[in-house]
Amino acid sequence: MLAVTTVTLLIVMAMALVRGFAGPTIFDRVLAANLFGTKTVLLIAVLGFLFGRPEFLDIALIYALMNFIGVIALLRYFEHSQKAEKGSSAND
Repeated sequence: MLAVTTVTLLIVMAMALVRGFAGPTIFDRVLAANLFGTKTVLLIAVLGFLFGRPEFLDIALIYALMNFIGVIALLRYFEHSQKAEKGSSAND
């Protein structure tokens, strides 16, 4: 059953990569990156359980925190860059 879960997670991760590369807007790409990161956390946790390595859960938690902070930072960057872009076009 865990092998099926692992394969399913890999398929969903591949679909997230496709969405990330094909996304028409930057927010679609950020959402796909967040989805990929979340599924990576699940994959690490499942593999840790599958191989009997409970320390993988610590790695998964750290990766989840890094994923969350990274997505928030990326969205803030794009928010500020869009505001700066709107401000510079209004001055022209």
